[in-house]
Amino acid sequence: MNLTGIHHLTAITADAPSNNRFYTETLGLRRVKMTVNQDDTSAYHLFFADGAGTPGTDLTFFDWPVTSEKRGTNAISRTGLRVVEDSLEYWVVRLRDARLICGEIGEIDGRATLDFEDHEGQRFRLTADTASTAHPWDRSPVPPEHQIRGLGPITISVPQLAPTETVLTHLMNMRAVRDYPSPDGQGQVHVFEMGAGGPAAELHVAVQPGLPVAQQGAGAVHHVAFRVPDKQALSQWAERLNTLRMPSSGEVERFYFRSLYFREPGGNLFELATDGPGFDVDEPFETMGEALSLPPFLEPKRAAIEARLKPLD
Repeated sequence: MNLTGIHHLTAITADAPSNNRFYTETLGLRRVKMTVNQDDTSAYHLFFADGAGTPGTDLTFFDWPVTSEKRGTNAISRTGLRVVEDSLEYWVVRLRDARLICGEIGEIDGRATLDFEDHEGQRFRLTADTASTAHPWDRSPVPPEHQIRGLGPITISVPQLAPTETVLTHLMNMRAVRDYPSPDGQGQVHVFEMGAGGPAAELHVAVQPGLPVAQQGAGAVHHVAFRVPDKQALSQWAERLNTLRMPSSGEVERFYFRSLYFREPGGNLFELATDGPGFDVDEPFETMGEALSLPPFLEPKRAAIEARLKPLD
């Protein structure tokens, strides 16, 4: 039983229309699904990904009227986005033209990188990944050769390594492969990999006991999900968590994929999610994400749900 990589990452926005504009127009991602939080149907759940909606490229947002995140440890602290190395200069210009907080091109963990923040303080790191496969979106304002290839690595912050490492290695079957000093000077970062490895299949754990405990809000990450191939594999993982007495949600049907959730000892919410059936299960591939999609159990409530949602465009 092995996880194969990062599946998606879900963050929080307090401004869905601005969020939608930024991720489609500035970052050039495709909105592959416009739906609602299945546990809070007053909130959008927006999915942005590559042109094909490929598992491992989904950056998603819950739209909640909250104040800004208070940064600290016990949190998913930086989201990696993969591009080809020759694209970093392009992104420096594009992000600075958008008047965003943007650092300099540097090297972290042996790879060329560029750190930046979105308009709500969401922290990102563009990471060079020459091995990634491209599924460009033909209507993106970003040229195909510079488009974001997907997620990874993802960095979490914890106050101590041992409890989190035990879950990652003994429960989740990740491999501890190396470490490096945190770029912000706050502790050491330990790298754990899944499947074939590489930035699309790495979780970086920053050990930062000197930081306060983070408080989620706009600009924060809600959870990170890891890939399992299908429902049968997910059921095996659910059984494994139960056998090892790790509290979890049990299997949850999300319609576009099937999931289960649990918290690692550092307080971060993890999800395991199946690769399929995908975002075109209920609408044509060519137009997915353009209209509000609801899973079958919410369809009878469509009129009431639509009445509570603000327009995005």
